[in-house]
Amino acid sequence: MGHGGNVIDELMTDHREVEELFGRIEALPSGDKTRKVYADQATMELVRHSVAEEEYLYPAVREHLVNGNTMADREIEDHAGAEQIMKDLESCAADDPEFDRLIGRLMSEVRAHIADEEENLFPQLRTACSAEALDELGDKIRQAKKLAPTRPHPSAPDKPPANKLLAPGAGLVDRMRDALSGRGKHE
Repeated sequence: MGHGGNVIDELMTDHREVEELFGRIEALPSGDKTRKVYADQATMELVRHSVAEEEYLYPAVREHLVNGNTMADREIEDHAGAEQIMKDLESCAADDPEFDRLIGRLMSEVRAHIADEEENLFPQLRTACSAEALDELGDKIRQAKKLAPTRPHPSAPDKPPANKLLAPGAGLVDRMRDALSGRGKHE
């Protein structure tokens, strides 16, 4: 989280990190407790990433791209679906049969979302925005990820200005809960 560079480089690095966590989950046998640790880590990264995109990337998409409203709405809809899966996954232990079904669905949906962003949205954004604007967006995304929640909140607002007002408070509470519970850490 927080890699440097323009918004596209930043978000693509996040994508690679999540894919690496997915690969670790897939490499372990069903029921292995470490799969839950990696799933929690992936959730933490995905939630921060999604919140930052919703705060800054998608408003820029709406402003700069011809089909911006349609594209941003579709991306936010993808996030909502993934967030609900992550919320359902929170209560599943690694040896729960539902865990395998949910993590498989999450990986499938997130991979399709990543492919869509990288093949369609990012190239259009790179064409439509100046290098300076992309760099500035990268800075905003990095700052947003530092304050963003780490747990799924499917009923939270996903559009400005409400999301920008509520995310930092939820993020603080989530980070405190994570620290106290050891969530996302190996035992």
